Amino acid sequence: MESPSAKFDAEKASSFKVVGTRPARPDGMDKVTGRARFGADMVMPGQLVGLILRSPHPHAVIKSIDSSAAEALSGVKAVVTRDDFAPNDDHADVLYNIMAREKALYEGHAVAAVAATSRAIARKALKLIKVDYDILPHVTDVDEAMSPDAPVLHDSIITKGVSPTPTKPSNVVARSEFGHGDIDAGFAQADEIIERSFKTAATHQGYIEPHACVANVGADGMSELWCCTQGHFHVRQVCASLLGIDVSRLRVTASEIGGGFGGKTTVFIEPVALALSRKAGRPVKIAMTRDEVFKASGPTASSSMNVKIGVTKDGRITAGYGEFRYQGGAFAGAPADFGAMSAFACYALDNVKTEAYDVVTNRPKGAAYRAPGAPMSVYAVESVIDELAARIGMDPIDLRLKNAAKEGARSSYGPKFGSCGLVETLEAAKAHPHYSAPLGPNQGRGVASGFWFNFGGETCSNLNINADGTVTIAVGTPDIGGSRASMCIMAAEELGIPYDRVRAIVADTSALGYNDTTEGSRVTFSSGMAVIKASQQAITEMCKRAALMWDIPAEAVTWEDGYAKPSGPNAGDFEPLSLAEIAATAGKTGGPIAGHHEYNADGAGVSFGTHIVDTEVDPETGKVDIIRYTVIQDAGKAIHPDYVEGQFQGGAAQGIGWALNEEYIYGDDGKLQNAGFLDYRMPVASDLPMIDTVIVEVPNPGHPYGVRGVGETGIVPPLAAIANGVSAAAGVRMTELPMSPPRVLKAIDTAKIAAE
Repeated sequence: MESPSAKFDAEKASSFKVVGTRPARPDGMDKVTGRARFGADMVMPGQLVGLILRSPHPHAVIKSIDSSAAEALSGVKAVVTRDDFAPNDDHADVLYNIMAREKALYEGHAVAAVAATSRAIARKALKLIKVDYDILPHVTDVDEAMSPDAPVLHDSIITKGVSPTPTKPSNVVARSEFGHGDIDAGFAQADEIIERSFKTAATHQGYIEPHACVANVGADGMSELWCCTQGHFHVRQVCASLLGIDVSRLRVTASEIGGGFGGKTTVFIEPVALALSRKAGRPVKIAMTRDEVFKASGPTASSSMNVKIGVTKDGRITAGYGEFRYQGGAFAGAPADFGAMSAFACYALDNVKTEAYDVVTNRPKGAAYRAPGAPMSVYAVESVIDELAARIGMDPIDLRLKNAAKEGARSSYGPKFGSCGLVETLEAAKAHPHYSAPLGPNQGRGVASGFWFNFGGETCSNLNINADGTVTIAVGTPDIGGSRASMCIMAAEELGIPYDRVRAIVADTSALGYNDTTEGSRVTFSSGMAVIKASQQAITEMCKRAALMWDIPAEAVTWEDGYAKPSGPNAGDFEPLSLAEIAATAGKTGGPIAGHHEYNADGAGVSFGTHIVDTEVDPETGKVDIIRYTVIQDAGKAIHPDYVEGQFQGGAAQGIGWALNEEYIYGDDGKLQNAGFLDYRMPVASDLPMIDTVIVEVPNPGHPYGVRGVGETGIVPPLAAIANGVSAAAGVRMTELPMSPPRVLKAIDTAKIAAE
């Protein structure tokens, strides 16, 4: 058989039988009946309770830690502090974050941990640990942190990407720059220029399940770890490194995951649990409280931004400039560079420049939140685009269409775009009944487009043909968005068998080669490709088995609709053999039949979407209601449309919360004031309308089925679309998120005073 290609197969795509259907989700029954096991559901014999002592101060030198009284308490089996973790250059920031060293860098920073026979004893032990702090000045705002007189978190941070290189440490980790052309010349060509400043607050991903894990280090050094994570191979690599053990001696199993959205791509408690287990000689479970999740795990970054865009009277954007300052907590890694790269990605511009600043503050180390960095920068750019459209009297979708990125256009961050579907989403938005529907009093309509890169990454999958004709797939990417169903659909499509004959499992780290984390909208693309390739390998083997049974050359056998068939009359007159028939005799024709594929995936294909939203603003209170919402996004090919629509709707729902209510509120004391879902206002069902979806399918040429990842892009346009809708309804441009009632009312009142 000919070697299969990774390129899009238009002929196959025109005759899909399983791809594009909507079968029941394989994990649904276990989840609704409570049988699914999440991070905190694992129990091991002799298991201890692990608790973590956290700093009450946002910034303080740790002069000493005395844990002797806690260690002497009956029932306490282990105590660990910074002294139990050796320095590690490969994962220095992770090490410092999981257990404070010279300084505590934020309220909630781990200082010590105990393992005891009961939670009550563990709590008592924490109170017996004496920590001597020398309290330092703190900073939690990104602009204040960039000030020359701001308290410096790390003496080792010398700003990268600036010339000349600074001689003194600061809180600015790095400056990045992207773009091309001459923005000064571009602005000189503009008839209208708008320049504005914007701010966004840090927000939580909103996963319901707190971080939890169970660690067990055996007497022989062989270790097990059960945890809720988006990347158990990554957890293994980091934990093995921090504890100084061989990777092969640590087996990590990913539990079912109660939400992640990027917030569980990190390592927070797992090395601590392993260190306690190693010291105690017994399994240890650590489960964060909700308060700990807010204070000590990663929200997304907050931002402060300046955007300037010029346009001609006929709607041609002549230049775009943006400066994006992001804080990502106490350690380097705020996604400012992604923000700067995404900001103008929807537009084919001759002159564009973006600058990004990664800044540290006395907050917990940030984590990804779907498309990390993009929603904030796109909010700023799309707000100005909307304002420019009004200024020149042009329909906002027409302005976007006139300047839209297309295949062959040079992106604002460097490469030329391949096949992409932005124009198709804009055209679908303009044609949608929502866009032309009448509006009522105090209502406004907003529209915005958004972008995400998508990527592939290291991936490895196995496929086994069982003796009864069923198929088992093993993947190494935790399922956070329906990937098991999608893997089964693609295997069934390739093998030519019914969906219900295929099962998928997420294998532990000892069963497969390395798999990158489930993030960046990579899984359906990359793991799907690996499953397709593994299926094709199994098909090749089944054709060989059929050839043996018929005593003809393997090249004379073809595979069609789940059957091995002679490739033509010259190959012989044989009845087709089904997959089940070949599997049943595998022991007599050479043994087990399997497929396997590992690779470092590329060609993921970029993703674009356009959102329309109707808002209503109460002019007396500033309260905003979302009246109607429509998501239009390019999926390449929707493998399981229900899941794709769910991703679209989920991104919109989270964007609504981010735009209207959600924010980390820090007091002047540097402490988080709303560490819980009671005071951190996430949207509930009554806050949301029915969210309509339109799946656009512009095939990705880098995948045989045309797949593009869809999980990230859905959260990029909402902030801007909602801000544009609220600005239209309120009659004043909103430039700070969230647009909470007090903030909206203040903007309305300020505009009234200015008008008088």
